[in-house]
Amino acid sequence: MLRRVFHFRETHATLLADEPAHLRVAADAILEARSAVERVAARDPFFLSALEPYDPGPSGPVVGRMVRAASRAGVGPMAAVAGAIAAAGVEAMVESGARFGVVENGGDVAYASDRPVRVGIHAGSSPFSDRFAFILPPPGGVAGCCTSSATVGPSVSFGVADAVTVFADDPVLADAWATRLCNDLRPGDLSALGLLDGAGVGGACVILGDHRVSWGKVPPVVRARVDRALISAGGPL
Repeated sequence: MLRRVFHFRETHATLLADEPAHLRVAADAILEARSAVERVAARDPFFLSALEPYDPGPSGPVVGRMVRAASRAGVGPMAAVAGAIAAAGVEAMVESGARFGVVENGGDVAYASDRPVRVGIHAGSSPFSDRFAFILPPPGGVAGCCTSSATVGPSVSFGVADAVTVFADDPVLADAWATRLCNDLRPGDLSALGLLDGAGVGGACVILGDHRVSWGKVPPVVRARVDRALISAGGPL
């Protein structure tokens, strides 16, 4: 397995693949996806700051996916940007013939794999942080494991959760719903998980301090030592 750290402006991502060519393809696709988002932001600055569903009009497939996913989750389109960029990289790898490809973009993971993928859990000061990992089964396509946090990273959040991870066949939708849940969940009030009924996601894992709650189908969790040096961190793109 090959690993490449990709850094361009606000984007800090980790790419995994079996072949060097697939890493190059993913990096090119990430840059192209970023450019698509930047073009829309340049002509419509409100697109960057909208905190509720917002449609900037005809804007291409990458931004279109963000807009649709955000609308379903009830958040602004930039809530899904990291997942959209990660998905673009993995989908490009698959189109080039890759059977294994992972893009982790600021805590949002898009992946296609013919083997299980281990994803560490980083949840700030929670006792669950850096001690466990999800074992993602081969998805049979491209899938997403996306995390939002109110206590870790630079992203805007209106909640208090240390980590909300959502699993879905669509990484963009997983990213949008992770943001929505992280905004809404509170200690003693996890009713927002009910929003996931019929939302098109497979499962969710919520970490609030020393509490961990699951909804739906969540991959197995095993003990692991998470290397913080491997965690990508960046801004909203």
